Amino acid sequence: MKKPLVPPKSGDEDKDLRKLIEFYYETLGFCPNSIKTMHHRPRIAYAFIEMNKAVMENNGRVTSALKRLIAYISSNASGCRYCQAHAIRAAERYGASAEQLENIWDYKTHPAFSAAERAALDFALASSVIPNSVSDEISEKLRKYWDEGEIVEMMGVIALFGYLNRWNDSMGTEMEAGAIESGEQYLAKKGWSVEKHKY
Repeated sequence: MKKPLVPPKSGDEDKDLRKLIEFYYETLGFCPNSIKTMHHRPRIAYAFIEMNKAVMENNGRVTSALKRLIAYISSNASGCRYCQAHAIRAAERYGASAEQLENIWDYKTHPAFSAAERAALDFALASSVIPNSVSDEISEKLRKYWDEGEIVEMMGVIALFGYLNRWNDSMGTEMEAGAIESGEQYLAKKGWSVEKHKY
């Protein structure tokens, strides 16, 4: 794409958008251009923020770091480079170990991932491909390690990133410097690049 489908708003003259921008400075270190684009219709931006808060809330064993790793695996399956970089950056900021970040591609076999984490990440992958490939085997393994509420939390992350993957790839959202930095640090060795998200 030669330019984003819809450019992000700047926030310079909108105090409500500035509040959203400040919120994301705490979570990512910058405000995603996707939020600034959604804000062309503010109710969409605010509804998304509320959904994001509900889904990413830490209720126990599905840690903040694991939720971001689930988001990464889901985004990788969808092919959205923008969301892959955001998810891996957020995983780092929310406490994923350096070993997990460096070896996310090999989660199925790498010792940095527990059997329970592997079950969660297998579920994320199977939920995110088209056609969906969640099977009895994946479901049984997931239920072995996680309770119903925890599975609902995971599905919330996967569904949220399904929305974001389609939003950002279709909009051609320009990737921010911080996200590029994290993508290059953790993902480029396996072929990740900014692709259509740089102008």
